[in-house]
Amino acid sequence: MLGIIYIVFIFLLGRELAPRTVCTRPWLLLPFSFGTGSLILGWITYFTAFFASVCLGAESPLFYGNLLTMTGGAAFLGKRYFSRVRKRGIGLGNLRDCRTKLAREKGEILFFLMLAAFISWTMFYVFHEKDGILYAGFSVFGDYAPHTAMIRSFSWGNNFPTQYPHFGGEDVKYHFMFQFLAGNLEYLGMRLDIAYNLISILALTGFLMMLYMLAVRITGRKGAGFLGILFFFFRSGTAFFRFFYEHVRAGDLLEVLKNNTAFIGYTPNEDWGLWNYNVYLNQRHLAFGLLIVSLALWFYLEWVEETADSSSKGAGWLMERFFTRKAWWVRKPETALLMGLMLGMTSFWNGAAVIGGLLILAGFGLFSDGKLDYALTAGTAVLFSFLQSKIFIQGEAMEVSFYWGFLAEDKSAAGTAWYIFSVSGIYFAGLLVLLFFLKRKERMVLSSFFLPAVFAFFVSLTPDINVNHKYIMISYAFLTMFWAWAVVSLWRKCLAGRAGALLLTLCLTVTGVYDFVVILKDNDADHRVSVPLYSSLSQWISETLDKGDLMLTPEYSINEVTMAGEMLYCGWPYYAWSAGYDTNARAAAAVQIYTTEDQDTLRTLVAQENITYILFEEGMEFEQETCREDVIARTYPLVYRSEDGRIRIYET
Repeated sequence: MLGIIYIVFIFLLGRELAPRTVCTRPWLLLPFSFGTGSLILGWITYFTAFFASVCLGAESPLFYGNLLTMTGGAAFLGKRYFSRVRKRGIGLGNLRDCRTKLAREKGEILFFLMLAAFISWTMFYVFHEKDGILYAGFSVFGDYAPHTAMIRSFSWGNNFPTQYPHFGGEDVKYHFMFQFLAGNLEYLGMRLDIAYNLISILALTGFLMMLYMLAVRITGRKGAGFLGILFFFFRSGTAFFRFFYEHVRAGDLLEVLKNNTAFIGYTPNEDWGLWNYNVYLNQRHLAFGLLIVSLALWFYLEWVEETADSSSKGAGWLMERFFTRKAWWVRKPETALLMGLMLGMTSFWNGAAVIGGLLILAGFGLFSDGKLDYALTAGTAVLFSFLQSKIFIQGEAMEVSFYWGFLAEDKSAAGTAWYIFSVSGIYFAGLLVLLFFLKRKERMVLSSFFLPAVFAFFVSLTPDINVNHKYIMISYAFLTMFWAWAVVSLWRKCLAGRAGALLLTLCLTVTGVYDFVVILKDNDADHRVSVPLYSSLSQWISETLDKGDLMLTPEYSINEVTMAGEMLYCGWPYYAWSAGYDTNARAAAAVQIYTTEDQDTLRTLVAQENITYILFEEGMEFEQETCREDVIARTYPLVYRSEDGRIRIYET
C-alpha cells in the first residue's frame, strides 16, 4: 500500500512542477509527471536515507527517507491544493475541459492503453514471481543479476554509501538510481517483480508517448506517430533475409523457424540481442533516461521551429546561425536551466541516455538560434553529473578514448559502412537519402538524431565497446518517425504507393518481428532461471552481515546469495569489468584464497582484501581452478551450513 502511495506522490509532485504548456496536453503531462516526480522524490529519499545511515548511524535509513519524503510531499501538495481552491474554487470547469479534450482523443487513448498493456505483458513475461520463486527469462537474466542485487541492497540492506554488490568494498561506478527506486518500493511493501516492472512500464510507456508526440509535432502527421512506435519495437536489419535464404537452400527453414530459440545475426554479438526490443526488457533504466531526454527535446523544438521558419535561404541562413546576436543570445534561461538540471539529475539513472541527449541537443544548437541556452543546459547537466560523480565514484567516472569502427571487424571505411548496413539494413542509409526530400526543420532534426550513432563509432567511454550499442539504439529510436513519415506519405498516394509502403514496412520490420518471436520462445516456461526470493540462505546472509561486511563467493551471477543484496568480493566478473572495476586482481586473490595450502597466506590475503566471510560451495571452481575447503575450515569458524549441506560459510 505504501508503495502505491509513493507512486501517487511521484505523479502529483511532477504534475505540480509541470509548465502550463505541458498541463494542457495529457500525453505530455503524464510522462512529465512521472519523469520529474521520480527524479525529485527519488533523490530526496536517497539523500535523506544516506544522511540517516552515514551521519546518524540508522540501521533502517529508508524509514527516515520515506518519512521525510511523504510527510514533506503531503505538506507541499496540500498547501498547493488549498491555495488553488482559495483562488479558483474546486475547478469543475477545468475537469470538464479535460474531459472534453480526452473525448476528442479517443483514438489516442485506445492506442496508449493498448501500448501500455503490451509493454506490461512483455515486462511480466520475462520477469515475474510466483509462489515465492522469481523467474527471469534466458535472454534477460544476465542483466538482471546486478540489477536485482542492487535492488535488494536497498530493500533488504543498508547500502549507504552505495557500493556495487558484485564488486563490494569500493565505490559505485554504475548508474543505480532506477534500481534504488525499485528497492525503495519493495521496502515499502511492494513485491519485487511488481516494483521493478511497474516503474519499467511507466518509464517505457511514458517515453513512447513522448516519442509519439514528437513525431506528430515534427512531421505533422499522427500516422507517423503510430507507425513510428511499430518501428521502435520491430527493428530493421538484414539478418532475417540472409537467415531465410540460407535455410531455404538447406531445405530446413520450417524446422529451424519452429525450433530456434537464439537471436539471429551475422555481425559480432548480434546474437546477444543488442539491436532489438530485448534491450529495453533487460536494461529497464534506459527507457527512463530517454523519457527525460525526450522532455528536453520537446522544449527545445521551439528553438528549432523558430529558426527553421526564417525567410533567409542558403548561405545567408547559415551565416545568420553563427554571425548574428540572435544566434547566440539567451532566449529562455529559466527553461535552459530546468532542462540542464533534469538531465544532470538523470546521470545516475542512465548516463548513456544523458550523453545521447546532449549530443542531440548539440545538433539542435548547431543549426538554431539561442546557442547560449544550449550551452547553459549542457553546462548545468555536466556540472550536476560531475558533482554526483565526485560523491559516488573514486577517481575518473569515464575513460574517454578514440575508438574507430565500433564492432565492425573490417575497420576500413567500406568495411564499417558494410557493417552498418548488415546490422540495420536500409534504415540508416535510407535516411541519408530521405534527408534530401525533407524541409529545413525536418533536416535539422534528422541530422541531430544521427549524432549519438555517429558518436558510437568514434569514442569509447568504458572498457567494453559493446555498451556503445546504446547510442545507436538512441538514434534508432528517435529516427523511427522519419521512416514512419515516409511510409505514411507513400500510402497517401496511388495504389503503387500503397504497395511500396507495405513493402517498405516489411523490409523495416521483418527482422525485428522474428527477434520478438525469439524473445517469446527464449523466455517461456522452459527457458527461465528460477531463484527463491525468500530462501533461508538469503535471509541468513541479510540478517547476519552488516553493511561493512564483504563476502567471498564463487563467481555468482544470480542466485540466492546475490538476492540477499550484500556485498560480494567478486561476483560474475563481466558485470564489474564492463563498469570499470579491476576484476583481474580480485580474481587472482580469490583463486589464491580458495586454493592455498598455507594458513598464514590465507590469513594475510583475507585481511589484506578486507574479506569478512568466505562461502564454500560443494565441488566449486574459481576461474577454472579446483577449490579446497580444508585450509579454510582449519583457519576460520563455520557459521552457516545449508540444509542440504551444499553451502558452508566461514567467518573471518
